[in-house]
Amino acid sequence: MSQPQTTERSPRSKINPPVFYSSAILIFIIVAFAAVFPELADRQLSALQSGIFANASWFYILTVALILMSVAYLGMSRFGDIKLGPDHSEPDFSYVSWFAMLFSAGMGIGLMFFGVAEPVMHYMAPPSGTPESVQAAKEALRITFFHWGLHAWSIYAIVALILAFFSYRHGLPLTLRSALYPIIGDKIYGPIGHAVDVFAVIGTVLGVATSLGYGVLQVNAGLNHLFGLPVNETVQVILIVVITGLATLSVVSGLDKGIRILSEINLTLAVLLLVLVGAMGPTVLLLKSFVENTGGYLSEIVNKTFNLYAYEPKSSKWLGGWTLFYWGWWLAWSPFVGMFIARVSRGRTIREFVTGVLFVPAGFTLLWMTFFGNSAIWLIMSQGARDLAETVQSDQTLALFNFLEHFPFSSVLSFIAMAMVVVFFVTSADSGAMVVDTLASGGTDNTPVWQRIFWASMMGVVAIVLLLAGGMKALQTVTIASALPFAVILLASIYGLFKALRIDYYKRESKQITTIATPASRNPISWQRRLRNIAYFPKRSNVKRFMDEVIQPAMHMVSGELLKQGTVSHIDDSADDRVRFEVDLGNELNFVYEVRLRSYIQPTFALAALGDEKKEENRYYRAEVHLKEGGQDYDVMSWPQEQIINDILDQYEKHLHFLHLVR
Repeated sequence: MSQPQTTERSPRSKINPPVFYSSAILIFIIVAFAAVFPELADRQLSALQSGIFANASWFYILTVALILMSVAYLGMSRFGDIKLGPDHSEPDFSYVSWFAMLFSAGMGIGLMFFGVAEPVMHYMAPPSGTPESVQAAKEALRITFFHWGLHAWSIYAIVALILAFFSYRHGLPLTLRSALYPIIGDKIYGPIGHAVDVFAVIGTVLGVATSLGYGVLQVNAGLNHLFGLPVNETVQVILIVVITGLATLSVVSGLDKGIRILSEINLTLAVLLLVLVGAMGPTVLLLKSFVENTGGYLSEIVNKTFNLYAYEPKSSKWLGGWTLFYWGWWLAWSPFVGMFIARVSRGRTIREFVTGVLFVPAGFTLLWMTFFGNSAIWLIMSQGARDLAETVQSDQTLALFNFLEHFPFSSVLSFIAMAMVVVFFVTSADSGAMVVDTLASGGTDNTPVWQRIFWASMMGVVAIVLLLAGGMKALQTVTIASALPFAVILLASIYGLFKALRIDYYKRESKQITTIATPASRNPISWQRRLRNIAYFPKRSNVKRFMDEVIQPAMHMVSGELLKQGTVSHIDDSADDRVRFEVDLGNELNFVYEVRLRSYIQPTFALAALGDEKKEENRYYRAEVHLKEGGQDYDVMSWPQEQIINDILDQYEKHLHFLHLVR
């Protein structure tokens, strides 16, 4: 893999002009067409979607199946120990914060909207069998699990995995274009890369705006149900403005503050509502149903994954309205959600990432669907709640609130649900604005405030225009139709990921296979001096002087000898805390040997021997070796110069052995 290019940017402007301006113009054109000619747009785009589903349904089904198998394999394979970042990197967020942000960005609002409605709809109108029967109830939950379980999260996981691996481990931009690097190389920095990022920006803006437009209808319905607030366009526009304003404040405050805190609040509310519904509903029935639903889902997962109803033409229409619609929506939504997940997953191993992204959110989602879906079906089957069935059929935005009316303290439950819906929309909008801002800035995450405000406002404006002028359905349709070309790109990117992981794995193996004598045996020093070195806790100035007087000259010696052999190398000492030696290997992966000055707190046994005044200055420094793939966790401070040279040659020899393995 050749070296990625770097681009110079003005310190005042972080935008990537081809992506920023092209995306803004195309969004304006698409929204204007959908708003001015809503019926024409809806008719033409619906015909396009129907044609895609009719003729390419096999491709959607096969693509999602391959994605799920790929993600599962990566989590269990030899590649699982590879980190999404340098070898020395650590996760940026705790498990709780990480899961909260995954949950809020990935599925949050969908659970509120479909948690009651979808199981009831499948119960009353199953793809096959007798409606409103015990078998229909079982099948309703299995289908819901299928639509919201491992398949959906595997789509998000593979996109996030591709982006995180190439960005954090190989230094490429955190944008969708980087997924194509193993296939087209440095061309990702040209028109092809710009086009891919523009595609992702448009899909994210239209997807979030469409969800915001539809979702505000549920917010309005909930407020009407709770407080008698009228259901009309004026109220809905005000709600969009408020939600967009809150999202703007959140995205301006940054990922570690606004988005993380809101996500944790939302997860807390979700767990609270789930526990209350489980405790006040048929608790034992729900727990038994969850176990049975999970078993039924897993036992039929292969059959459902590949079921196209090819021999049942009547049911094939149901497939297009449900399963294919979901697969198209998850694929279209994945550039946004996948990139957000990548942004919060730096430093985790692939195995840890797959476990966390695929199984934890999916498990919570399935538990949610059981508690809400099975409770709703139980109310209809056993408690005669026909009003709930009628509400689901007539107005899905009210399904959740009608459902909660059948529980004690329904007003409290509805208020919690209302708060969750609002916060879910805020977290979707703020994370969407952050992703779009990153895409339009060429992968830069430290962007000016005005850019984040611009994209968050853009989503709100698009939602308001479509709400007032119509065209919401047309934009939803074009978003889903865009899943087809993206699926092709994604399959090519998966191939590129496996190719790059194979190379990375061989590099790790080459370090273990290559047998090289220890540096100490080449440059024996007295055991007294070795002990002094071990017990030495040097100051920053000592390590910096050592780097300038010993390490850097050693690198120059190796560089001069390589030049005699016709190999070009470079030494970079421009940074105050590191010196970098890089060998140019042409089209091969360059060799990098870097020594960094790292600070640590002295151990307690060393502090015990110090006076009180010196205990306050309790830091010491190390000269640590870093390679292309990250820190190696060993210190070369006080090594003789010839020993430094031998260490450089040791690592260089291992690198050449790695290049031999991958040829």
